[in-house]
Amino acid sequence: MRTRVILGATALLLGLPLLGACSTSPSASESSEGKVNIVAAFYPLQYAASHVGGSAVSVTNLTSPGVEPHDLELSAAQVAEISSADLVLYVKGFQPAVDDAIAQEAADRAIDVSADLKLLSGTEGTDPHVWLDPANMSAIGKSIATRLAAIDPAAASTFTSGSDSLTSAMTALTREYKTALSSCTSNKLVVSHDAFGYLAKAFGFTQVGISGLNPEAEPSPARMRDVATVVRDNKVSTIYYETLVDPKVAETLAAETGAQAAKLDPLEGLVAGSTGDYLSVMKENLATLKVGQQCS
Repeated sequence: MRTRVILGATALLLGLPLLGACSTSPSASESSEGKVNIVAAFYPLQYAASHVGGSAVSVTNLTSPGVEPHDLELSAAQVAEISSADLVLYVKGFQPAVDDAIAQEAADRAIDVSADLKLLSGTEGTDPHVWLDPANMSAIGKSIATRLAAIDPAAASTFTSGSDSLTSAMTALTREYKTALSSCTSNKLVVSHDAFGYLAKAFGFTQVGISGLNPEAEPSPARMRDVATVVRDNKVSTIYYETLVDPKVAETLAAETGAQAAKLDPLEGLVAGSTGDYLSVMKENLATLKVGQQCS
């Protein structure tokens, strides 16, 4: 079970002010080195904010490399960062501890980046993994640019240019995916948990998750049998497991069905020590998919 931060108690213990939704944050000129101070809940939002804001922003990622973001527990220092930020970026429902902190500390200075996107329904509610469709990343960048321009109008041209650059990169990435995946033997994308719905929909696959939206949930024996049947009936050659999550279930099912297991990165966070970024990891995913889905 995940532990959530008890915000009031934490603030009192450390002598931090407990700010409400109507609290004020430092202006852009009061932020670090005169930059707009952005707190991103996890990696893809850090990437988008940094790309859009460039040298005009300072971006802090709440989820350290190697940490599974679903399991994030906030320290008192991180609660304080949320409280003092000019802008907080998150996906509502993805990280409950972050949702709680924003509700109490930064409700008037936060963007749920999924709010204006067309969301998919999963087995246990709305699918939060919006960033795996590059078109959604482009839309997220535009939302960030609009809010940043309101915070720091003097840098509005920087934010517009950054958003345009992100859109260009995401458009090119989408084109690269569609070209490489235009002719594949298998359209069943069998994954360890339902993290790839947006990627599947964008590029013509049907996601089959061994587990649902929660990567910690153990699949039932009945679910394992059902997915094994899908694998055999559709001659699926590859079952995908994720970075930051134990691959045992996917590897077990692959061994039972004669398929191979391969890593597909949901980009919820970078692995510790990684030198990659959103774009390079998505291209690695594309190479994996082209082989695993038997694309010509």
